[in-house]
Amino acid sequence: MSENSPFTFSAATGVGSMPGGDAREAVKTVTGTFEDFPFLPELPARGPGADMIGRTAGMLVELYARVEPSGWRIGDRPGRDTKRARSWLGEDLDALEEFTQGYEGALKVQAVGPWTLAAGLELRNGEAALSDPGACRDLAASLAEGLRLHLAEVRRRVPGARLVLQLDEPSLTAVLRGRVRTASGYRTHRAVDRQIVEATLRDVLGVHTEGPVVVHSCAPDAPLALLRRAGAAAVSLDVSLLTERDDDAVGEAVEGGTRLFAGVVPGTDGPLSDPAGSVMGVRTLWRRLGLEPGLLAETVTVTPACGLAGASPAYARRALAHCVQAARSLADNPE
Repeated sequence: MSENSPFTFSAATGVGSMPGGDAREAVKTVTGTFEDFPFLPELPARGPGADMIGRTAGMLVELYARVEPSGWRIGDRPGRDTKRARSWLGEDLDALEEFTQGYEGALKVQAVGPWTLAAGLELRNGEAALSDPGACRDLAASLAEGLRLHLAEVRRRVPGARLVLQLDEPSLTAVLRGRVRTASGYRTHRAVDRQIVEATLRDVLGVHTEGPVVVHSCAPDAPLALLRRAGAAAVSLDVSLLTERDDDAVGEAVEGGTRLFAGVVPGTDGPLSDPAGSVMGVRTLWRRLGLEPGLLAETVTVTPACGLAGASPAYARRALAHCVQAARSLADNPE
């Protein structure tokens, strides 16, 4: 998306995963809660193929994966695991289409980014695809083409939507720092050059030419400057993981026009503070950075800290509604 393209983000949305296995119920909850920024839910409780890596592996073009005891492994042909992943995604899209009839507004879809996928998918020898630069290139190209097709399918089903693509990259920092373990567990894979990481991300982010791309990571020390250079319009982070050490990077990102998807609501069952208390960390961050309070509503989208797959259905519903209330509190009382 061009930097000058108009796009207004809404005040609250979810991260991606939801508990349970009922696609219609999940989509009904999401679209009912976020009337102006719903997302396509992911339901990993259904099993392999609905999990984060398997779901995105099912989107790949001319690359296939199957489940082994050690995890997802690249194979020669589409087997039952690939077919199951694609079937569940189709079921989710059917539900999305049903509950978004006539919808016109922002709609977010999620997939795993190229580097977390390379760290999570095995080659035939059992090592991560990350160990082979050629395999990483092939995987990124296959993912890019798969995302093009996926986005086109969502546009066909929800023609009034303005699509936001979210790439989940929780392993990105580990890839950059050489912390991804080998199959034996005794060593780690060599760190990937930052320029290669950035160029690959830029290529994959570039497939979404008609809207913005968000990069999500619930791991500490997300490389914000690298993500901005790669073309991310927004970064999605767990605010509780930010420290004063991150201030410069966050401040530069915000002042440079990058939106912050602020994860402030816990992703697992527990007591929820009042909405104003939930966004206190964001206000504290803003004061620390010396940013204008009035920028909060223009710059921040409130989300859960991470996916809600590990929560109970009742808590997940409360957490999503709480995000909406917290965002309203942030807008009404930015000081």
